[in-house]
Amino acid sequence: MAKKVLFIDRDGTLIKEPADEQIDAFDKLDFYPEAFTYMKKIANELDYELVMITNQDGLGTEVYPENTFWPVHNFIMRAFENEGVAFDEVFIDKTFAKDNAPTRKPNTGLLTKYFSEAYNLKDSYVIGDRLTDVELAKNLGSKAIFINDESYLGADEISVKRTDLDSFIALETASWKAIYEFLKLDNRTAQIERKTNETDIFINLNLDGTGKSDINTGLSFFDHMLDQIARHGQMDLVVKVNGDLEVDEHHTIEDTAIALGEVFSKALGNKLGIERYGFCLPMDDCLAQVAIDFGGRNWLVWEADFKREMIGQMPTEMFYHFFKSFTDGAKANLNIKAEGQNEHHKIEAIFKAFAKAIKVAVKRDSEKMILPSTKGML
Repeated sequence: MAKKVLFIDRDGTLIKEPADEQIDAFDKLDFYPEAFTYMKKIANELDYELVMITNQDGLGTEVYPENTFWPVHNFIMRAFENEGVAFDEVFIDKTFAKDNAPTRKPNTGLLTKYFSEAYNLKDSYVIGDRLTDVELAKNLGSKAIFINDESYLGADEISVKRTDLDSFIALETASWKAIYEFLKLDNRTAQIERKTNETDIFINLNLDGTGKSDINTGLSFFDHMLDQIARHGQMDLVVKVNGDLEVDEHHTIEDTAIALGEVFSKALGNKLGIERYGFCLPMDDCLAQVAIDFGGRNWLVWEADFKREMIGQMPTEMFYHFFKSFTDGAKANLNIKAEGQNEHHKIEAIFKAFAKAIKVAVKRDSEKMILPSTKGML
């Protein structure tokens, strides 16, 4: 299997960057907060090769004599080794930025060995505090974890527009704990295409997204409700449906719910570390209570009555049917109760509470990646 790599900068990443950007004395050495703790976890728990790659401007010249560099550098390496963090390779470029050497980040001259079938660069990361580290990730065909202290060092050395690098930043943070959790808890994504004589459905889901949605079912009110799931559940959701609306709304709503449940089941995967259960939510005159269990068995308890036949383009009788179909696809238990006077508010409160329940249930604890079941399976 091709190996994944973490290409890790040194200054500003593992140790703090001093004002003169040169670690040539021990009194300048300050390790980055929690770098030891979480680098040790990364080294022990995750399947990445560790590669240090650092630019050291003019190392070996009169402006940066090597005899001031190596004692501090060797101390840094021993300190990490004593904590169980051993780098497979260490690459140091000694040129100046003005030299534009092929070996200097963001160029890849020192890393040519990694452009081979032995390495999985697509799923590898560059971790660093400079925009040149982000551009290095771009040049490697990888992603960047950008340690952003808002100094934006290296901005004058990148060869592309700053905005061109945004799509290569997988995580922007100043926390090693966040880096560890990001690497350990890969985004849970899934997509599904479901075609029948009645509907043509495409759904893409990222359970660990930020609440972005792109939804078009042909039913505006239904789109609005599905958008609540993405926004309040803080997941990214794409739903595209072409259904036989010239007949009625039934097939579009039912088949979307089935496919949505199936894509949730697929994205949850082995369910390690999830909370599993999860919400009571008020909305003006209404109160909605939704409890969910992604326990592998489908069941729906529904206690919500509606006095109107339609809300927007959705028949109110289809609300029950939507959630029943979701439980079938997701193999989940749902218990839904709602009360109130305004029918629009009532169903919107249900969908918002449903989203919040999902958010709670799918949350993971990186320190407790165990299956939340005494049965040994979900």
